[in-house]
Amino acid sequence: MNGKINNIAQVASLRRYTITEGTAKGIDVIDVDNGNIRFLLNVSKALDIIQLYHKGVNMSFLSKNPLTGREIPFENRFEGGMLYTCGFDNFGGRDGYETHGTFHNTVAEVVRAEVLNDCIVVESNIRCTALFGKNLLIRRKISTNIGSNTVELNDTLVNESFRTEEYCVLYHFNVGYPMLDNGGKIVADVKSITPRNDWAKENIATALEIEDDVPEKVETCYYLDLNKPEVAYVNNNIARKLTITYPLDKLPCFTVWKSMASGDYALGLEPCTSELDSGFCRKQIKAKESITFDLKITVEDLI
Repeated sequence: MNGKINNIAQVASLRRYTITEGTAKGIDVIDVDNGNIRFLLNVSKALDIIQLYHKGVNMSFLSKNPLTGREIPFENRFEGGMLYTCGFDNFGGRDGYETHGTFHNTVAEVVRAEVLNDCIVVESNIRCTALFGKNLLIRRKISTNIGSNTVELNDTLVNESFRTEEYCVLYHFNVGYPMLDNGGKIVADVKSITPRNDWAKENIATALEIEDDVPEKVETCYYLDLNKPEVAYVNNNIARKLTITYPLDKLPCFTVWKSMASGDYALGLEPCTSELDSGFCRKQIKAKESITFDLKITVEDLI
């Protein structure tokens, strides 16, 4: 350790606390600060990322719904967040299934949370199980090097049952104001863009552009076919670039969700195992097999 650092907390910290008021009462949080990036992990919700800041500036979309532990309809409790993991049983809206799946609403069992000399590491186990049914374990590791601009997410899906199981996953990364603003652009090595519906098709010319907010503007979704598993969002107004990298072989599809509506102003960057709607399908994992998903969030200054 640098001899000028008396206590590692001068440059990096990890704090655990429980929210005591409002609809979020009882939710357990891990607050990680590496000196450049600070992010809040929701232990009560699968160790997903509630909010992420770069040098004090918010990067994340937070919906008008308050953070809550209550089991209420999806549209009343979807909080957004920097990362809302959808799966491993469903994503999207499909009859007979929880919207965007049940994983996010599963409490994580934290097995490691510590600050080391050069990095901060949080590890947890999240189980998706059913009597006479599935027995899936997701080992989630979130880490960051002290002073870096990157957060690494490592999910290992393990089939602990004695039969082949089905799974699906969509990593719903959400960008919000002030990082999300008029004039921003999505940057990627794109082979083709497919609109989800007719309304998206009408607006395909601006599929990768961020406009000003408009009251009651209808959301749009696009599927990107990419040459490289890396998608960035650039905001020159605040001179920052946020990049998502992911494993193309494990997550072959990428969805862009744009909501330019006033009060619901959001951008979703979503690597996933399949498309939505008629393109939705599950993959298979054999008994005792494991599959690893390695993703990164990087935020950089442009000047």
